[in-house]
Amino acid sequence: MNSGTVMEIGRQAIEVALMLAGPMLLTALAVGLLVSIFQAATQINEATLSFIPKLVAVFLVLTLAGSWMLSVIVGFMRHLLELIPEVIGWNVLGSGVFMV
Repeated sequence: MNSGTVMEIGRQAIEVALMLAGPMLLTALAVGLLVSIFQAATQINEATLSFIPKLVAVFLVLTLAGSWMLSVIVGFMRHLLELIPEVIGWNVLGSGVFMV
């Protein structure tokens, strides 16, 4: 295993983490901004007012994008598991015989 392989796996892991967290974080940001504008316009300064709308919006995004998120993480894990022989330096022959 060389440093290039480690860097590539790390880059892919960060990319997958951002892809999975991005929709929920952006939704929470947008809902928080809308609630803050509403609070500023009506002069209601209640800290708990933004919690429930954010929670509902993030739950809806998780419900709608959950299958896509699951397929992304399963694909990444499958890719990592397929890299194990390459990372430890084994060559797998077609007959199921391992060569070191």
